[in-house]
Amino acid sequence: MELPEQQFNTWIRPLPPADVGLADGVTSVCVRVPNRFMLDWIRTQYSTRLESILTELQGGEVRMDIALAPRAAMPAPAQALRPPGMVMPGRALPPNAQAAQPHQAAQTAAQPMYAPNGGHSIVTGGPGVVSLPQHQASEAPHRTRSQPQVMGLNPALTFDNLVPGRANQMARTAALHVAGAPGQMYNPLFIYGGVGLGKTHLMNAVGNALLADKPDARILYLHAEQFISDVVKNYQRKTFDELKAKYHQLDLLLIDDVQFFAGKDRTQEEFFNAFEALLAKKAHIIMTSDTYPKGLANIDERLTSRFDSGLTVAIEPPELEMRVAILIKKAALEAIDMPEDVAFFVAKNVRANVRELEGALRKVLAFAKFSHKEITIALAREALKDLLSIQNRQISVENIQKTVADFYKIKVADMYSKKRPASIAKPRQIAMYLAKELTQKSLPEIGELFGGRDHTTVLHAVRKIMGERGKDTELNQQLHVLEQTLKG
Repeated sequence: MELPEQQFNTWIRPLPPADVGLADGVTSVCVRVPNRFMLDWIRTQYSTRLESILTELQGGEVRMDIALAPRAAMPAPAQALRPPGMVMPGRALPPNAQAAQPHQAAQTAAQPMYAPNGGHSIVTGGPGVVSLPQHQASEAPHRTRSQPQVMGLNPALTFDNLVPGRANQMARTAALHVAGAPGQMYNPLFIYGGVGLGKTHLMNAVGNALLADKPDARILYLHAEQFISDVVKNYQRKTFDELKAKYHQLDLLLIDDVQFFAGKDRTQEEFFNAFEALLAKKAHIIMTSDTYPKGLANIDERLTSRFDSGLTVAIEPPELEMRVAILIKKAALEAIDMPEDVAFFVAKNVRANVRELEGALRKVLAFAKFSHKEITIALAREALKDLLSIQNRQISVENIQKTVADFYKIKVADMYSKKRPASIAKPRQIAMYLAKELTQKSLPEIGELFGGRDHTTVLHAVRKIMGERGKDTELNQQLHVLEQTLKG
């Protein structure tokens, strides 16, 4: 009753019956889950509340433990909300009940070898399995289940080093669920957002998580351009069986930037075939794009409808607190203690995306190392002086008006006019908001440049767009694109 239905159905309803016992007068409850991601998520998000509810129901102390189940012994998900054997109010435990002894399954993860150049060589794990370079892959398209294949994954991109925040919360939660139960819910998973926001990191994290949990899984990560290249190559050679052997037998397909399929009919046809084949065998597909499915141009409608048939989630530009957390965590990975005031200084001045934030951090850390100085705000200002000069460069209100007008396909003259239809008023308010955010102009000065409007009109527009930005994912994405365009 406390959780949204989607959260309950995702994390709580699938839990199997618990082992309930009594030890030293304390009721123990052990729930065994199928994988470590479900274990970590339930333990951190729900276990305290579950334990509290069980204590209340039992009328005495209840200790709850969550453990990995042996794979062979993992029971089917419980259909009833009350697992058999769970003590309900007014009922006592059997006197001979024994305490549940949680135990974890021994998991032997294969140590995959990765292509040193980050390419798409086939990589195999497990004892006695031979690695094949990519040029030999087409000579052995049919592989047995005992021969796992992993292609293109970056082992450094995991959930552990992905900083969570409001900007990626929904996408991260969905990705965790896919990693723990691939082929079930949220298939396909479509993640969209601007450049450098962590879409690729999140996809690789799912692949690495699944590989750790199921070393024999067939996983492929690639950029959309690589798929296009494969289609062209196989079209020239008339070897489409090889293409099917590579893509149709996967357990998890991770494909970046599907907007590159635009206008490429044969590529779209082959991807549609691969898409249908993978879904039919309950393999999972995760895709990323710079825009939501319905916003993709020059892509067949039957493809975009498939893209939108699972779960579509956005990754937004990180808020200030998340940017600070990213800087501190990334510095810690370099064994460097980043002062919080310096992190705030950098985060306030680098707002575009995570990639630029990491670039700024590298400059600060390198400058501190080479100059043998402590990391301070003064040092950060010196290290980032070129970046800050570009950031502080005067962006004219006129340039903002033209950029916004072009983006929303209205006339620049509409920015100063008295016209009030929504198709014009909304872009005008967006331009006012950006003028306040990106220039040093005062509200009266901005109002004057928008046809002599009063400063209260500008203030209303700024507050309105600021409020809507926090609630409307599509508007936030549009503003992110406009800001990046204006900053050059």
